[in-house]
Amino acid sequence: MSKKIAKISKLQFPAGGAKPGPALASAQINMPQFCTQFNDATKDRAGDVVPVIITAYEDKSFSFVLKTTPASNLLKKAAGVSKGATNAKTGKVGSITVEQLREIAEYKLVDLNANDVEGAMRIIAGTARNMGITIEGFE
Repeated sequence: MSKKIAKISKLQFPAGGAKPGPALASAQINMPQFCTQFNDATKDRAGDVVPVIITAYEDKSFSFVLKTTPASNLLKKAAGVSKGATNAKTGKVGSITVEQLREIAEYKLVDLNANDVEGAMRIIAGTARNMGITIEGFE
């Protein structure tokens, strides 16, 4: 017999840094147990933001799926900037190389709607363009 799903929550926490709080309270799960499991699963990704999808069941048990770090965070780290441009059409805040773009695309490929690395590179390049980050040697 399958469990009945009570709620599905999409949240983001720093890797290894989940703490009980209002965001987790709304997920209706055992917060200390989730924090321990999440922090153990993400301790090797220190410094990154980790999106997580939490499925809470009616019997108060839960399961969760970790996703890859958001592309905007990876692009900011690669370009060495703290935030994107306020107006991406007129302002450029930094640049990355095609090799850095490929690394980010390969990392994000599992979570993107792309069939190959080139398609993922185009998706990430669009994100970079909207943030005001230029890609040297990429059209």
